Amino acid sequence: MIVSPQSMSFAQPLALQSGASIRDYALAYETYGTLNAERSNAVLICHALNASHHVAGTYAGQERSQGWWDSMIGPGKPVDTDRFFVIGVNNLGSCFGSTGPMHVNPESGRIYGADFPVVTVEDWVNAQARLLDQLGIGTLAAVMGGSLGGMQALSWTLQYPQRVRHAVVIASAPNLNAENIAFNEVARRAIVTDPDFHGGHFYEHGAVPRRGLRIARMIGHITYLSDDVMNAKFGRQLREGLDLRAGAAPPPGDTAAAADGARRSAGAYNYTLQDVEFQIESYLRYQGDKFSEYFDANTYLLITRALDYFDPALRHGGNLARALAVATAKFLLVSFSTDWRFSPKRSREIVKALLDNRRDVTYAEIDAPHGHDAFLLEDARYLALVRAYFDRIAQEQAP
Repeated sequence: MIVSPQSMSFAQPLALQSGASIRDYALAYETYGTLNAERSNAVLICHALNASHHVAGTYAGQERSQGWWDSMIGPGKPVDTDRFFVIGVNNLGSCFGSTGPMHVNPESGRIYGADFPVVTVEDWVNAQARLLDQLGIGTLAAVMGGSLGGMQALSWTLQYPQRVRHAVVIASAPNLNAENIAFNEVARRAIVTDPDFHGGHFYEHGAVPRRGLRIARMIGHITYLSDDVMNAKFGRQLREGLDLRAGAAPPPGDTAAAADGARRSAGAYNYTLQDVEFQIESYLRYQGDKFSEYFDANTYLLITRALDYFDPALRHGGNLARALAVATAKFLLVSFSTDWRFSPKRSREIVKALLDNRRDVTYAEIDAPHGHDAFLLEDARYLALVRAYFDRIAQEQAP
């Protein structure tokens, strides 16, 4: 499926939860499939932290350009674009085409940088609703997302209950627990203490806080995987050519490894603390290096803060059931057994609150080894579940 990115500009100011507003902004988006005559088959996909509007398909002439949820969305796939009109939107403040910290502030004529206004999940939903208005879509057949995207899907049912018939909330939570907020804060501190951060105005200095971004990504990546997957994939394997046993023979002709072996024969373990010795170290550094080349540091700060702030029950004295009372949509919630970042317990909190309100809820807990990243991967049971649920949606709207 060949797709093309699009952009929509908005001159009218968008009021934000913080009390600030933003005007003359643009949202990048993509669409897949065809909107039916009744305009009743639209499905909005909400993205997680480091994803974008490029949900499915590939770009013409670009081999390595597959959308981040391509296993889920497309012709004949669980969210079948032969039946549904699917929309992916890049969130405001992101760095993949929508207006964000790296763009020019029309008020000052300077790049926003650290002055970009704070945004929340609720702000993103309001911006998405404006885009749907311009596309002529009044009601969504479904809104769907995983992780932070699942929070947006949940928020849609509270902010615009009459515009959503189904909500698919995957590997998500009604708010972040203290541990998750702590991980986000450590990652943010890695970025803001990087000498190249320059108080968030690094663009003006021609710098990029790559070291901070690398560390932030490494921290995040550890939390997205399960202990079982990390052990199965890497265990205590060393980089090729290294051996921690004193006097171990290096591979033939490997002079660098021979030098390493000589040092280790003398008992000089950990002879250079900066060396990459274990496979897991090499993997994390690779992921960090790659991330630092394409992601924006201010965007990382903005999005992790939005994660931290999300808590629909806060205005209801912490009572989630009371917060969800306004929702009228039908729900599918999915969690994964080894996801300790957004554990099944957190999904069950949402399920209970919805059942307390006598809402139509389907819940599945998938026994999968992959940790939080499972929602992005091809698990036959998971994909079959989503397919069956969207079959139900299609049947409901059939004449």
